[in-house]
Amino acid sequence: MMVAVGAIGSIETDHETVAIAERNADVFAAVGVHPHDAKDCDDDRIAQLRDFAGSPRVVAIGETGLDFHYMHSPVDAQENALHRHFELAAEVNRPIVIHCRDAEARLAAIVREVGMPPRGGMIHCFTGDVAAAREFLALGFHISFSGILTFKSAATLREAAPIIPDDRLLAETDAPYLAPEPYRGKRNEPAFIARTFEMLARLRNCDHDAMAAQIAANAARLFRIAAA
Repeated sequence: MMVAVGAIGSIETDHETVAIAERNADVFAAVGVHPHDAKDCDDDRIAQLRDFAGSPRVVAIGETGLDFHYMHSPVDAQENALHRHFELAAEVNRPIVIHCRDAEARLAAIVREVGMPPRGGMIHCFTGDVAAAREFLALGFHISFSGILTFKSAATLREAAPIIPDDRLLAETDAPYLAPEPYRGKRNEPAFIARTFEMLARLRNCDHDAMAAQIAANAARLFRIAAA
């Protein structure tokens, strides 16, 4: 199974992602407004996301969140969009997918203020340290690792990998971005997740196949889709 994220650029990306999910039995969709585009998250955009969530192929709201690294949208716009996504996730009974870069403390504060959606959520492409991981786990999030885990510069991130409880662990590609070593800099592909799995299993000192089965079960439970 694959969850494709439509939340980047215009609403047309979400539309195309849902259409792909509706044509392919093994593909599901998440819809939202990326924090880079939060300045465009108006009433009409939220209404369209709500309509998309009427499809049973839409299994999550997001990715939303905070990106204080690139700052493509102002902080107030990002925080407003984040609040609206939390409200929408609760309304349509879907988990929320969170993007967070250089904003862990502020994100945690907002989640404590608004509360987690009933269906929970995940920190997509986690890039934080052990303290951030513990904070997000305490709030109820699943933690998802990407190809960044394999980068030489990601020592702090690798320290966090072993502390994630088995039933909160996820992994992803973020394709076409963030290809793991030895493919870094190339277009990422779903098959490359094997490299991330290898690193994750080594860091957690566990059996690769058992960990993969656990991650598949976690994703199926979070998104309420049948495990492969």
